[in-house]
Amino acid sequence: MFATRIEFVPNRDAELFAAVPASAAVFLLRGEDEAGEPYISKTSNLRRRLQRLLGLVDGQTRKLNLRERVRWVGWTATGSDFEASFLLYQTLRREFPKAYDKRLRLRFAPLVKLILDNPYPRATVTTRIAGAEARMLKREIFTGLKPGASPGLRGNAQYFGPFATRVAAEKFANDALDLFKMRRCVDDLHPDPQFPGCIYSEMKMCLAPCFKGCSDEEYAAEVGRVQQFFESGGHSLVREIERQRDDASTNLDFEAAAALHTRLEKVKAAAAQLPSIVRRLDDLNGVLVQPSADRESVALFKIAAGHICAPVALNVGQPAGAQIVSKLQSVESRIAEALAPVEAPKLRGALEWMEHLALLKRWYYRTIKVGELFLADDGELPMRRVVRGVSRVFRGEKPAGDLSETAGDYWKFRAREAGLTES
Repeated sequence: MFATRIEFVPNRDAELFAAVPASAAVFLLRGEDEAGEPYISKTSNLRRRLQRLLGLVDGQTRKLNLRERVRWVGWTATGSDFEASFLLYQTLRREFPKAYDKRLRLRFAPLVKLILDNPYPRATVTTRIAGAEARMLKREIFTGLKPGASPGLRGNAQYFGPFATRVAAEKFANDALDLFKMRRCVDDLHPDPQFPGCIYSEMKMCLAPCFKGCSDEEYAAEVGRVQQFFESGGHSLVREIERQRDDASTNLDFEAAAALHTRLEKVKAAAAQLPSIVRRLDDLNGVLVQPSADRESVALFKIAAGHICAPVALNVGQPAGAQIVSKLQSVESRIAEALAPVEAPKLRGALEWMEHLALLKRWYYRTIKVGELFLADDGELPMRRVVRGVSRVFRGEKPAGDLSETAGDYWKFRAREAGLTES
């Protein structure tokens, strides 16, 4: 529902134009018939937009004018384009449940999917999340179970993303698979020693389970290495190759050490492609800080497994001016208190999950954007960074460096969690 709703009377239009703000908002125009189709849009200047849609028309014009059809006007002021896009998405989804997707034209986020329920797992690039896997993730998130503690997403498939484009996702997947010997074919395999194999098995780039070139245990171990590579952002393989290189140097096998060093650089180059937002979807948790329509506040959007929660306002200004609260700890506690009651939105299907990822991806990969994203590590937000980000967004300052925590911070954490690097 909209924050403000006013009746529109054509011969008293000046009252409406005086009441609406000359600022950004999402608005709805409705006629006498409440069941009729409303006009819904967003604008950077609500007063100017309504004057154009509902004002008097001088002579003939091709511009849309709804003066004689509209009887109710509702709106909610917004502080950022992201907030307006998210509110517009929610409104269109509610008012046009069967046609909102055509109005929004969202482009789903490309993901790398590791298919684990196949007898011979493989990786693929997709923009779709299977409905059954979304329901499994819902059970894991909303029953409080740790992912993997019961049959669920991790026992079925793992999704990594979102990537900016399908090309970027395919490049990362291909570069990563070049480092391993997991199959790339898409067929359901029925291993037969008489099968001739493919070009990858000829080039020794696949263990060739299709013709029993390896045991099932060996293939499962290779899949585990790929899975660990994806989950650690490449650190697992970096650590493995560094250890092999050091062993070769100790044994005075300098040619092997040089070859391993070259391979190590290739692994680091593949890992460097990962933006900080790319991770397992069930690990995509954090907070997005955006400007608020209230000049003394910022809007906090909690992110839960790639799902965008309704914003909460955090007042950070002083009545006498625009000063940030001086005590760092007090601001941290206020942020925590503001986010604590925010419940993760209930998944109503895989499609809604994909739509939220599309909105998040569209904001994150923009060349010029407003606001900052901070992602959690093991459920813990980097509160000191969040406080500094809140201050910058409130003051309208440019972010320092990357708009979110660096990819290195996250992937180093994942590597430490897996015992691959020192704390």
